[in-house]
Amino acid sequence: MATTSNTGTGARKPAGTRKSTATRKTAASATTTSTQPKTAVEQAQELAERAVLVPVGASLLVRDNLVSTVKGLATKYSTRANLERELKRYERRGATARNRFERQVRKSRTRFERELRQRRTRVERTVNQNRRRFEREVRSVRKDLEKQSEQLTTRVEKLLGSAS
Repeated sequence: MATTSNTGTGARKPAGTRKSTATRKTAASATTTSTQPKTAVEQAQELAERAVLVPVGASLLVRDNLVSTVKGLATKYSTRANLERELKRYERRGATARNRFERQVRKSRTRFERELRQRRTRVERTVNQNRRRFEREVRSVRKDLEKQSEQLTTRVEKLLGSAS
């Protein structure tokens, strides 16, 4: 028994091996092209076949899914204990959803009330600042008017005193 070692020096395969590989490749490509319809009649026949087979296959899948679902429900609810267990599970899930919703509502209400308080405080602060500013301006204008009134009174008295 002779052993050959492939040292990576470019050992070539025998010609017979190359030929059989090439033959296999052409045979494989020939089989893939032979499934394609060649004539218009064959193409029409394939389209008609597909038009019938697609809905049939879809309806069979639906039937299988329905049978599977019914069997699953039948085993799940086969006894009273199983039914009660599932009902309790649904009840817990409903209670969890309700509690989550109530928490979310409370959180939203709290956030809304907080924002409302902040806005009210901001508006009250602004109104108070504007009121103080207005009162300050009124006092200033009043003082100016009193001063001008006194000046006018003294001028009028001087005019009246010098005219007499």
